[in-house]
Amino acid sequence: MTESNEPATYRTVRWVGDSATGWLRLIDQTRLPTEFVEIDCSDVPAVWEAIKTLRIRGAPAIGVAAAYGAVIGARSQGTDDAASIRRALCLATSYLRTSRPTAVNLFWALDRMDAALASVDHFDGPAMLDRLLVEARKIDDEDRAMCRAIGRHGALLVEPGQGILTHCNAGGLATADYGTALAVVFAAHEKGTPLRVFADETRPLLQGARLTAWELVRRGIPVTLICDNMAAQVMKEGKVQLVIVGADRIASNGDTANKIGTYGVALLAKAHGVPFYVAAPSSTFDLSIPDGSAIPIEQRDPREITHGFGRQTAPDGVEVYNPAFDVTPADLITGIITEKGIIRPVNNLAIHEVLVS
Repeated sequence: MTESNEPATYRTVRWVGDSATGWLRLIDQTRLPTEFVEIDCSDVPAVWEAIKTLRIRGAPAIGVAAAYGAVIGARSQGTDDAASIRRALCLATSYLRTSRPTAVNLFWALDRMDAALASVDHFDGPAMLDRLLVEARKIDDEDRAMCRAIGRHGALLVEPGQGILTHCNAGGLATADYGTALAVVFAAHEKGTPLRVFADETRPLLQGARLTAWELVRRGIPVTLICDNMAAQVMKEGKVQLVIVGADRIASNGDTANKIGTYGVALLAKAHGVPFYVAAPSSTFDLSIPDGSAIPIEQRDPREITHGFGRQTAPDGVEVYNPAFDVTPADLITGIITEKGIIRPVNNLAIHEVLVS
């Protein structure tokens, strides 16, 4: 673990060293915004724990972290025997899949790591590890490029002086580099477009307050933090002209799972005539499922609500319902901003034309 003052630049998740002895380094996001701490993960249980406890979070970042975790796991039974590496990789990816169920990037990245060794029967153990690290770095680099492209496409939607509301954190902390929803804000800001972000605090773990506001303040972008139940009022007052959120899984019809509360924001946006956009890379689409009813929704520890950040705020024994995500129906989504362009209208045909064609 390394602790330091906030650096001028940072990498949310990265690999340090070579394939045989290297490790995964990531920002412990549970310590932000008051502490900037990086932690090193050198075994699969540590990577699993980091994903499960939200030290690393955001669908794209989870996928990158899991890919590097697969490299670590593949060498856990020795590096000389190719059969041992294959066996260890299978065990590692199977275990990492159990960390969080909703974000499809986790499974997408681990499938790619499993497939990376499918055609390398002639490789010895060290060469197999090198091949796995190459694939993990490729996933990392691709995510960085996709985020930048999402920013470029989305910035075209932002008009000078607009107020943009976002929910949860879909910035650099949720990806390998630039973010998804916040990539649009960053790109527009870098073009010189004046804007203001209204950041929902995002109960119960306050990712909007702790993470989104932290990223925007560091970049000098005007941001106003609001409680989740204030979104309707700021829309009614005409302060918000655009809503942009991220995604953890998007079904083939466009139904979108994102942090709990997103569905409510979409309903409010529709009621107030505010365009509602989702920003996500193609890796977040799950074209194998027809609609949002098939998206598994993670249920989290009740203590996140009853004892948030260590202080009890509810009576002992109270029943708690704590889903981490909800699903916004496609008909509430104005468009989906991807690295390949903006999908409008949001339906099966438009999605397949942009992503598959």
